[in-house]
Amino acid sequence: MSYTHDRVIEDGSIDDVDGRVRAALAERGFGVLTEIDVKATLKAKIGAEVDEYRILGACSPSMAYKAIQVEPRIGAMLPCNVILRAVDGGVEISAVDPVASMQAVENAELQKIAAEVRGMLVEAVEAA
Repeated sequence: MSYTHDRVIEDGSIDDVDGRVRAALAERGFGVLTEIDVKATLKAKIGAEVDEYRILGACSPSMAYKAIQVEPRIGAMLPCNVILRAVDGGVEISAVDPVASMQAVENAELQKIAAEVRGMLVEAVEAA
């Protein structure tokens, strides 16, 4: 099972794709709670040179609420990460598959919520 849903935006800058992804997420009820500029962080911390790479921590408050109600410790696995990274010919968007990431949790109600969130994330990636 793949653990991400991926799409490449050809000939787009990371800043352009970032804006498109944030808008697509917002249209589906997600906000971006965290942002990590991996390129800048690795350069500052260990002097490593890497291509553009961002991690957006996306959260749908209503879905997070549902998940916490059925599995109180699930916050350890939130938010849903969406990465943007420079690839040949464009920018790849990869969103975590919540169904795959929650397989370790034996809770049928949580799996239903994860499937719903997966659908929302796939829609956002495809709409960006």
